[in-house]
Amino acid sequence: MKHIKIWLAALLGPFLFSCHYLDIVPDNIATIDNVFRMRNTAEQYLFTIYSYQPKYTDAYNYPTFLGGDELWANEFTVNLVKPAWQIAKGFQNVVEPYSNYWGGANGGRGMFVAIRDCNTFLDNIGKVPDMDDYEKVRWAAEAKFLKAFYHFYLFRMYGPIPLIRKNLPITSTTAEVKVKQEPVDTCVAYIAQLLDEAAADLPDRITAEATEMGRVTKSVALAVKAQLLVTAASPLFNGNGDYATYTGKGGVKLFNSTYEPAKWTVAAEACKAAIEEAERGGHRLYYFNPAFLPFPASPETITEMSIRNAVCEKWNPEVIWTSTGNRATTLQLESLPRLYSSDKQSTTLASFGVPLKVVEQYYTRNGVPISEDKTWNYNARYATRTATTADALRLKPNYVTANLNFNRETRYYAGLGFDGSRWFGQGRFNDADNVYVEAKLGQIANNHAWAFSITGYWPKKLVNPQTVSSATEITVQNYPWPLMRLADLYLLYAEALNESQGPGVETFKWIDLVRARAGLKGVAESWAQFSINAGAPNTKEGLRKIIHQERLIELAFEGSRFWDLRRWKEAERVMNEPITGWNYFGKTADAYYQVKYLYTQTFRKRDYLWPVKEEDLIENNQLVQSPGW
Repeated sequence: MKHIKIWLAALLGPFLFSCHYLDIVPDNIATIDNVFRMRNTAEQYLFTIYSYQPKYTDAYNYPTFLGGDELWANEFTVNLVKPAWQIAKGFQNVVEPYSNYWGGANGGRGMFVAIRDCNTFLDNIGKVPDMDDYEKVRWAAEAKFLKAFYHFYLFRMYGPIPLIRKNLPITSTTAEVKVKQEPVDTCVAYIAQLLDEAAADLPDRITAEATEMGRVTKSVALAVKAQLLVTAASPLFNGNGDYATYTGKGGVKLFNSTYEPAKWTVAAEACKAAIEEAERGGHRLYYFNPAFLPFPASPETITEMSIRNAVCEKWNPEVIWTSTGNRATTLQLESLPRLYSSDKQSTTLASFGVPLKVVEQYYTRNGVPISEDKTWNYNARYATRTATTADALRLKPNYVTANLNFNRETRYYAGLGFDGSRWFGQGRFNDADNVYVEAKLGQIANNHAWAFSITGYWPKKLVNPQTVSSATEITVQNYPWPLMRLADLYLLYAEALNESQGPGVETFKWIDLVRARAGLKGVAESWAQFSINAGAPNTKEGLRKIIHQERLIELAFEGSRFWDLRRWKEAERVMNEPITGWNYFGKTADAYYQVKYLYTQTFRKRDYLWPVKEEDLIENNQLVQSPGW
């Protein structure tokens, strides 16, 4: 097999990588014919088009980590010219766009090249002689799904895009090759059609787990369709008056500026179908089995492990789609604070910080926002107090930390590491033998020139509980990156139901399922008992805000916030707020627990859509630039 892979790489190299991004005319015809003469080489070609997926766990370049406002890197560690970091700092441009997935540069991958290769596969898979027809049908469905997904990925970034329905013949004229962007509604309809066609021929579940995990199923196709249609129904793409004058060549309107409520109904139907298919396929919300622990565990610890392992336990039943080619090694090393004074400094990177505004979005232990809880002193959140032995499963006893860290929901402690917090795991898994973070200047987590969090918080959720940082080495327990969890789908459904029908039993059901796993009561009960805005869940507007916050909490650090803030058109508000953290130069509690301003981001209206590179507009005069660029 190894010599086949080497031969295939040599054979396909020029074909796959030397073409321009919108070169939709296949070349090297003889090479293509050779590839589809055998099942083995055709399969390698299929794996090649899988490999065009974005590098989701590229901690420094993939935009959803350092390109937004959910993580803020220690500037002493991270190279400031990294593409994602440049986007976060407001330096996106038209000359050399960062995370350029249109052309495949500056941290991006060429999605149009990927789409062309999907078309090539679809055109030729029927020719392979040593394959059964059922296998050809399945592989074609996988290629069709990937073609749809790559179009969707571009759509989410650029809005109106050219649709590459088929590769053009080699006799095509220059004018025929110069494709145009198509209207948003046309793009959505085409991508949804591809996903429906793919779903019809995809397997219900993966049975050959040893060799096929990570390949797509019917559940994956329907989940991505749900995600697509919720995105299309959201304010950025549904009735967005800001783009009323956005037209393509020939005067074609690329955005429908009239709001269409029916899009939410269609999205809700897609979410329901995706959930039903996922549950038929064996997917369910993940709950940790305490029998796997060597010692008896408290309910608090079991809930924390349910939350963390829903992301970090590979192949767990909640994950609908997993990217096997993306392993969270660097993400874990950047999210793990130094826990021992002799930690290997070369591998404990520890520089991904969580801004205070993200820390504050988590609920209190009563399941409502900290600014609304009648029992929680919001105005004193930055003051300090001393933890007691009763706090030992959350905070270090007899240790001074901020009020902000007391009496928060379990997802707070499962998702965040901070000064005085317990870091459960580390090979111990014992409630009586805990490791705690100490992050004031000169303490273990903040005594190195660059291996510390600049905000005072780490995204603990990204670190597998079985990853061990010891006094002599770090052993990373890796996991493939989860692209879609059932909890995500439940919350998409709740959002679509609220927008199409308003609050009701069915709408609350799906949020409350996610909250129950986190150890919280339902929305209606929690707001009625503890919120100063007790009636908020009873209106569409009030419940919309609750659902948005629930998504930001449940899916924190998984990439959803980056896209959600954009599709909700909330990025202009949220991402113009300053990035703040604790004073990492402070040696005492009084000095450390002072809010420090780190950066003021700038998000303009134009930033909702990616710019098309200027050079591309010159080469193809049928394209138009994204608004504002």
